[in-house]
Amino acid sequence: MSLAESISAPVARPVQQSPLKRVILTMGGKGGVGKTSFVLCLAEWLKGQGAEFTMLDLDTENKSRGSLKHYFEGAARKVDIHTPAGLDAFIDCLDDGPKVILADMGAGSGWVAHEWFDTMFESAQEMGIAFTAVGIITPDPASVESVLSWAKALQHKVQYVIVENEAVLHADFSYWRLTEQAEQFRQIFNPITIPMKYRLPDLENPARQYGATLGEVAARRSKAPELERSSLVARAQGYQRQIFQDLDRSKELFLV
Repeated sequence: MSLAESISAPVARPVQQSPLKRVILTMGGKGGVGKTSFVLCLAEWLKGQGAEFTMLDLDTENKSRGSLKHYFEGAARKVDIHTPAGLDAFIDCLDDGPKVILADMGAGSGWVAHEWFDTMFESAQEMGIAFTAVGIITPDPASVESVLSWAKALQHKVQYVIVENEAVLHADFSYWRLTEQAEQFRQIFNPITIPMKYRLPDLENPARQYGATLGEVAARRSKAPELERSSLVARAQGYQRQIFQDLDRSKELFLV
């Protein structure tokens, strides 16, 4: 069955024109595609917007050096999504806290998220909660197939953002741009597309090791001596500037 054949009619939206609350979640499919890297950039952008938000680290299999808690110790809440009510944290955290949740889903979390949306989406919608699903793709066709699989399950229940992560130098996104299924996805859901430029290993590797965000490197606030080189600071500033500009152009999908 093609993607187009599997998509039902759009879900009716609540009466209010703007959402009261928003959950931003990464589509946790293939691991190692850069989900956490993008979430880190998004978190720093949200701070710059003056937005109050809660961070949920839902990657139960992620090791310490790759999780949100590694970068935002004390600020990112770890949630075990494999408990019966694990993803109810989407709703519970919005009760009294900030109106935006930033949730980093782990690899292999699809069936949990799909089941939760089947059960809870209508109630969440009645509460005025909108969902933004972020799909990270790389030149690897498996990353594209993962996004398409999530789209078949989530359909029109969410708004889609696609991040083209140039995980390698001279990245080739032919599978994403030329295949029929991917074209159907773009036509049906009209996702916002954000490029994430290739990052030098000299910057990316020590930043991951020390839990340093791009903003911290750009502002010379990292704890890694090797990240104090002026060339890497300038690189970090350039990477952050580029992605912030793209987030500025699509802020309606990330704010309330």
